[in-house]
Amino acid sequence: MLVLVAPGQGAQTPGFLTEWLDLPGAADRVAAWSDAIGLDLVHYGTKADADAIRDTAVAQPLLVAAGLLSASALGDVAPGAVAGHSVGEITAAAFAGVLDDTAALGLVRKRGLAMADAAAITETGMAALLGGDPDVTVAHLEKLGLTPANINGAGQIVAAGTKEQLAALEADKPEGVRKVVALKVAGAFHTSHMAPAVDTLARAAADLTPVDPKVTYVSNKDGKAVATGDEVLRRLVGQVANPVRWDLCMETFKELGVTALLEVCPGGTLTGLAKRALPGVRTLALKTPADLDAARELVAEHV
Repeated sequence: MLVLVAPGQGAQTPGFLTEWLDLPGAADRVAAWSDAIGLDLVHYGTKADADAIRDTAVAQPLLVAAGLLSASALGDVAPGAVAGHSVGEITAAAFAGVLDDTAALGLVRKRGLAMADAAAITETGMAALLGGDPDVTVAHLEKLGLTPANINGAGQIVAAGTKEQLAALEADKPEGVRKVVALKVAGAFHTSHMAPAVDTLARAAADLTPVDPKVTYVSNKDGKAVATGDEVLRRLVGQVANPVRWDLCMETFKELGVTALLEVCPGGTLTGLAKRALPGVRTLALKTPADLDAARELVAEHV
């Protein structure tokens, strides 16, 4: 059984969309999406520098567009399940048929703008903690006033909070944590700092008509499969201010009997976690079109 997954913010790198736009029809498709949401995805995916694509309002639509484009390049794929990390959940909702591509991109554009506005209120950020016992780490973060915003499994937890709280973490790491790595994001996502974005996103979602998932949709709120489009959309709205539980998603993958995990462009982050947490599961990340043949072989073997 194959699970198709989509990465979250921070996976983008300058120029990562360039080779994908050389595929037949790809440039026209992305240009049409750009016109639909009022953002030049072609420019940001090919010519913009790291600072420009770190902007939340840019990064989020760019990641969803890349995920949709790379998945469509595979041809018809019917995975057993889909899931996404953070903003990747919107990509996954499109994979599952809950939203069409245009609706997904319109929603993520509004999401990115709302989260950028919320991030501007207070100077905040995120940092990945590598190693250590999860219970010890979470308790230590809460003592410092930080939120365990992403519990990713495979020995990784991402803390989020103010710059002062993150500086305190750097000076006082939890017992057993080997390293604290600042993330290239523009705010404390999946925390109470994003509460102002929830209302904005709820208003945007009210204009959409979701369809029930055509394949198993695994939510990173709690790792549970969600059966209705209305519930998927409700979770997408609340998710911006709630922690991501990718560890529970991977536990659900085990329970579903997943044998292969394919991560869409810009892949790498989620396959890295799966290699450590899901032994025996084949993994492949779509980084460039050169990975498509191997990905199609993986799909043929596990669907």
